[in-house]
Amino acid sequence: MAAIISCNFVTPRLPTNRIQTTHYKCNNNNGRVLSRRLLPKCCVKNHNHSPFQKLKECAISIALAAGLITGVPAIADANINANINMAMPDVSVLISGPPIKDPGALLRYALPIDNKAVREVQKPLEDITDSLKIAGVKALDPVERNVRQASRTLKQGKSLIVEGLAESKKEHGMELLQKLEAGMDELQQIVEDRDRDAVAPKQKELLNYVGGVEEDMVDGFPYEVPEEYQSMPLLKGRATVDMKVKVKDNPNVDECVFRIVLDGYNAPVTAGNFVDLVERHFYDGMEIQRADGFVVQTGDPEGPAEGFIDPSTEKTRTIPLEIMVEGEKSPFYGATLEELGLYKAQTKLPFNAFGTMAMARDEFEDNSGSSQVFWLLKESELTPSNANILDGRYAVFGYVTENEGLLADVKVGDVIQSIQVVSGLENLVNPSYKIAA
Repeated sequence: MAAIISCNFVTPRLPTNRIQTTHYKCNNNNGRVLSRRLLPKCCVKNHNHSPFQKLKECAISIALAAGLITGVPAIADANINANINMAMPDVSVLISGPPIKDPGALLRYALPIDNKAVREVQKPLEDITDSLKIAGVKALDPVERNVRQASRTLKQGKSLIVEGLAESKKEHGMELLQKLEAGMDELQQIVEDRDRDAVAPKQKELLNYVGGVEEDMVDGFPYEVPEEYQSMPLLKGRATVDMKVKVKDNPNVDECVFRIVLDGYNAPVTAGNFVDLVERHFYDGMEIQRADGFVVQTGDPEGPAEGFIDPSTEKTRTIPLEIMVEGEKSPFYGATLEELGLYKAQTKLPFNAFGTMAMARDEFEDNSGSSQVFWLLKESELTPSNANILDGRYAVFGYVTENEGLLADVKVGDVIQSIQVVSGLENLVNPSYKIAA
């Protein structure tokens, strides 16, 4: 399937559901009245702020206007601007190093495990991506160093990796380790043969083995979901879905199949809600409802309702905002990290990757998510995790891991032909679709 990916950046529009917008005007040096939308806050007079606070707000606001800090997608409404009321991270955060952007790496690091030995194998294999940025066969020299380091650490730490496997999954984990060892030798041979084009596919294969080994270290579901949500559809683990989209009026792309990994370890309620809707075929035949270079969004059913109407109650089924933070054993529910005062907390599933999947909601109602979802199209080397106004405000529950670049070709009116669960359905508990059937 050939495709020309054309993702032209546009200033993020901030859609939301019947939001009351705070308006203000500001004169520039020429006396012109500037719009509120993406206006740098430094031109708004506030005598109560210290000089440093003013400087910090200016830096963040200018970055926002330049598109370095993302806007806020919410429940779809094509013609409404939302109030930008972001938490103020330290200026130093804005200039820190680049975030991890690979969806596979984000998913691996998000697993609830603590095994240093396997992470030390994972890291040099991931570093091959940076090594391949060097042009031509010169890239193979650093690639070879990466491979040798990964192979060496695997041999040295294999016993610790095996010890970390869950007893019920040990046999499968051992099989993956054998495939990983054999694959390392094959990759070493590829490098010695100076076959640059074969490196990336083999690297992806090996990292899939590593991710599988790490998943086999998770023994059961690691925490209890709060009692008030325990009867909801919950994804206690991970699931993979394929979303097939029919692209209209594009000679380069006809159909796109996006593989999406849903992470129930860090968002069991959100991911479970989505898988339940997938099994109801809720999204099959639905059009893409927003595609503006910032996000792709869908999930708004026909009619006045803005979410899924549960036939058993004849009311919109909503779910709580669900955010897992580094260092915590379970997610926070019903509040943004800003509202909790956790301004510097790192989310386990950040908005770092092109194709990050999250639940849309009313901006001013944390627990209003239902069926509308979006995929982030924007990424930035200059915007680290949690220095934007999405992390900690919207519930990420998965990443597009295959064909994510083709999301840039999807547009309003394209049709989701189907979404199918290809693995992990056994991890869904309390499925309402079975009751409906």
